[in-house]
Amino acid sequence: MTKAIKFCVLFLTAAMLFASAASYSVTLFQPSMVSGTELKAGEYKLTIDGDKATITKGKEKVEAAVKMETSENKFSATSVRYSDQGGKMKIQEIRLGGTTTKVVFN
Repeated sequence: MTKAIKFCVLFLTAAMLFASAASYSVTLFQPSMVSGTELKAGEYKLTIDGDKATITKGKEKVEAAVKMETSENKFSATSVRYSDQGGKMKIQEIRLGGTTTKVVFN
């Protein structure tokens, strides 16, 4: 292989590794606020890419700034923690089942 082809293969491989984002399934059992948007109860896809979380269901999509934290123990199931803000339930954090990862919403 020529140097140019080797470089292109290496560059594309590295780009795919950095572009990959982690995805999880999350069930919201009640209407939930994220970044000023209310999501209905239901099954959603949570995608984490660096310090950004994207929650999607069909055409519905909400993005939020997050911080990833690690717990000492694994979470047995995925759970959503809320804070009550004026009668609306705002997602505070999502604990990912089977991992030690906690997604904290800013």
